[in-house]
This record gives sequence, C-alpha cells and structure tokens, in this order.
Amino acid sequence: MKTFDVEVIYKPLTPAKVGLGYEGFNPRTETLPKGWSKKGKRALTCDILVQHGVAYKTRDGVTLYADVLRPPTGKVPAIVCWSPFGKKFNGLDALNLMAPYNLGLPDDALSGLEKFEGPDPAFWVEKGYAIVNVDIRGSFDSEGSCAVLGTQEGEDGYDVIEAVAKEPWCTGNVGMAGNSHLAQSQWFIAAEKPPSLKAIAPWEGCADMYRETFVRGGIYSGDLFDDLISKYVIHGHEIEDIRAMFDKYPLANGYWNDKRAAIEKINIPTYITGTWSNTMHGLGSIRGWLKVNTPHKWLRFHPHQEWYDLWGSAESNQELLQFFDHYLRGLENNWESTPRVRMALLKFGQTPSIANVIEKDFPIPGTEYTTAYLAPNDRLSFTQPTDSLAMSYDAESQTDFLKFNYTFDKKRRILGIPKAVLYMSCEEHDDMDVFVIIRKVSSTGKPMLCLNVPWEGLPVKTFEEIPGKLRTEVILYKGPTGILRASQRAIDHDKSIHPNWPFHPHDHEERIPPGQVVKLEIGIWATGIEFEAGEGIQFEIAGHFRGVSNFGKPEHVKNKGRHNVHIGGDYGSHVILPFC
Repeated sequence: MKTFDVEVIYKPLTPAKVGLGYEGFNPRTETLPKGWSKKGKRALTCDILVQHGVAYKTRDGVTLYADVLRPPTGKVPAIVCWSPFGKKFNGLDALNLMAPYNLGLPDDALSGLEKFEGPDPAFWVEKGYAIVNVDIRGSFDSEGSCAVLGTQEGEDGYDVIEAVAKEPWCTGNVGMAGNSHLAQSQWFIAAEKPPSLKAIAPWEGCADMYRETFVRGGIYSGDLFDDLISKYVIHGHEIEDIRAMFDKYPLANGYWNDKRAAIEKINIPTYITGTWSNTMHGLGSIRGWLKVNTPHKWLRFHPHQEWYDLWGSAESNQELLQFFDHYLRGLENNWESTPRVRMALLKFGQTPSIANVIEKDFPIPGTEYTTAYLAPNDRLSFTQPTDSLAMSYDAESQTDFLKFNYTFDKKRRILGIPKAVLYMSCEEHDDMDVFVIIRKVSSTGKPMLCLNVPWEGLPVKTFEEIPGKLRTEVILYKGPTGILRASQRAIDHDKSIHPNWPFHPHDHEERIPPGQVVKLEIGIWATGIEFEAGEGIQFEIAGHFRGVSNFGKPEHVKNKGRHNVHIGGDYGSHVILPFC
C-alpha cells in the first residue's frame, strides 16, 4: 500500500448490494451465444465467453477481481479497462442516470456488457480481442482500500496487466482503453512501464487530479466526486476522503502531487482524444500529447461529449480498432498514415460543429497569440488604453460580473490555449478568488451556447426547450473558463506546459495587503471556436464560476467585498487569444 509523509484519511463506501450494476460475488464461466441480447439491447454478433470474478493478486497480496469477456477459443490480445465504477455498471445504466436524453443515442447503441466509460465487448470480441473489466483496489469485491489514482493505481495496474498477459488465452499483448477514470488511470499505469502493455488509448482524462479537478486554481472543486461519484457510483470498502484531505491539507504536498501523472515516462504508442466542452479532461489530453515520450502518438479533439464519441460514433470505434490492430496484432493497415493532430471547431447555436480539422501539431504552428486589452465602455481593444481606470464587481454576488466585448469584421477562429493577465485589488480582504470565461456572442449581441451532441437525436430542437434540471455540462457548453485564488498565484515556469497555461505549485500562500494591486496570470482551458463576421467574443470576470457546472460552490469561495480590475495606463489587464 502506497504511504505518504501525511496521514491519508478514508471514508466508508456504501457496500455493494445486488441490483443496479452488481450481481453479487459469483465467480463462474458462461458463454453468451451469438444473437444474445440484454433486454432488447445490442445483440451479439458472435459467441462471447465470460469469466466472472477472475482473481488477480497485486505485489502486496491484495486480490482484485475482473470480468474477462473474450472469444471462446484461440489466443487474443487483451484490452484492460480500469476504474472503481463496477465491472457490471454499464453504459446503458449510466446514460439513464446521468445523460440528458441519453445523449440522443438509440436503445440498441450498446449491449450492456460494457463497463461504464469503457468499450463494448459486443464490438471488440467479434474483432478478436478480450475485454478485461477490472474493479480496482477497495471497490466492490476487490480487497483493500480504494486509492483515487496516483502511484497506487499505477502499481496495481502494472501487476494485473502482467498477470493478464500470462493467461493461456492471451497473446501476451495488452492495451488499455476507456474514458474519464479509465483514461486517467492509463497515465499512471503506463508511467510504471509494464512490459506487456504495448499501446494505450486514453480517451479524455485528467493527468493532474489536484490542479485539474479537485482543487482547480486553488479553490476546492471536488463536489462532483464527493456528492455523486463516491456516494452513488463507487461501492465497496473504503475510499480516500478527498474533501477531508483538502480540509486538513489544502496546499499541495506529497499526497496531492502523487496524483499528477509522470506522463514523460510513457514511451509506448498512445492515441489521445479530447473535447473542448469538458471542464476537467482537456488539459490532461494536451499535456499527454506534449509529454509522452514516443513518436507514435496521435491527438484528436472532437466536437462532442465524451460518452457520445465513445459509444455513439461508429467512426471512432473503427479508428480505435485500426490503432489496436496495428500495435497489438501487428497488422499492416496503414494506421501510421493517420493524421497526427486533428482539431474540432465549435460553431455554437444551431449550426453543427466542425470535426477532423487536420493540423501539423498542437499548439498549432503559426498561432497568432493576440493581446486583447480590457478597455472602457465594456470593450476589448487590440491597442492598450492610455488612461488608467479601475472597474469593480461585487465579489460576494452570484450574479454580478464584468464583461468586455469585441465584434469580428471577418471570419476568425480561436484555437488553442488562451490566458488572462489581470491587475486586481480588493480593499476589504487579503485574497481573491477570480473566475473568468470567454463566451461567443451572436450577431445580435447575445451570449451563445453550444450543444455537445448532434441535435438530430434529441426530442428538443432549441436550447429554450431544455428544462433547467437537464441543463448540465454533459450536453451544454458556454465557453472556456479559468480559475485562480490570488494568494496561490506563484508560477513554476519550468513545469508550465505552455506560456498560456502556467503551472501553479499551490504549495504556499502569498496573501495580498488590502488595496494592493497584484498581477494574476490565469490559464484558460483550451478551446476551438469559429466566428462569422458580425459575431464576437465576451470576456467575463467574476467572483463566482461562470460556466455550466459549478466548479467551486459558493461555500468554497472565500471572497469579501468588491474586486477591482485595473485597466489602462500602467495596468494593461488583458486576455491573450490564440488566433489560427
């Protein structure tokens, strides 16, 4: 068991009960025949042999359990799917629980054999692969205490992969696939370099849980994990108590930094995807692309919600098959000619977004990083105002904010990583929690929304028809956001992956005397947006989160009084926009 120089606090998980996503501990083997269907869902096109509850031991003696779904005969490569969400908690159940309108996917899109956020065995077994769905340490029937990523999951994954490779049905070649936690775990496991792991496909996953998910910008933002995932999705024994760990250790330490994957150690073929609309995963995908130590890497940012791309896109599945066929089966199938970098451009409104924009690299060579200055009269200006001015907003309000606009006179596209550089002060407090967002504005001056799935599959045709309870980040995107607690503004430039995405160590505080002006560099989540002539951008600054989902609930934000934003003269507050 991984140990740290601080106490790790755990909380009990709800024990697994027979029902949704769990059938009880019942190791056995059965064969599902061709044509088998689970309650009328996707029918099998071949026989699938299912080994339920296969035991694998880790180096410290803990037993983990997995379901293996494979062809009944012959040796095949294995694809390991690694998460705490349950071997049998499937995509069908998850879509019904968490996805508005099931993302527009038809009832027979999945077989129900897929692990949540994992590939569907109904497709992969027929193509000559085994799917190994693992319950990680401490989840469901697996022994031990559940770690939330980090070195522990990396070492456990190494041990299970090497055991799977030695199975009599396995060729010895193992890959990993899956989305979200199933992607994030790949960064940590592949960094341990298990010899039998020959290729990975992290489809959208954070690579630094502290900075990208749990404590973004220095502000606690782990509520989704606390209130939903660890309460209702993960079952078993006990799990690291992320909120309690933050309450006791709010600044980065050995425990938190262990949750930043050493991606630079990964040297095997890697196929990465991302989407602009997910406020957690995008920068992990980008750091993965920049830091994996192999020439055999691909990056594809697509315009849809991650589950839709995983389960609703036949093209995505065929492409992943081509990748694994080349690296796990040794087929000469022209995979290497696949464009290394493809981007998406979001159009917003009713206009479909653009996929598969081929680029030479990312960040895109030749990007014009243009400084747009905050100017009087709610304007963005490409020349710095000469006169100094202070503008303010009520930092304790959930509605007050500053906005600055610019209208394009010709078609433009923003594609890459923006950054805000703000000169700010507060008379009433010695710290500031600052939230920014870049929004697309219509030709009539109205801020726009982007739908993360195709309109065609939904029972609604306009944003106005979507009820409030369904207006979540899963299907809606406002624009890229940035977050920073001013006392944690320090930057380690050696660890920054890009000048516009500064690495904040978050290991100490530098409080600000009330009234003193301080410079804040706020990295903004990467994005790709196309604008027509007459459309524009609106840059917003506030004391609360301005996106769709609530990163930093009001009780986590420590603002007081009014925040002053200083513009013009000696204080050239601005936003850097990546025009391509």
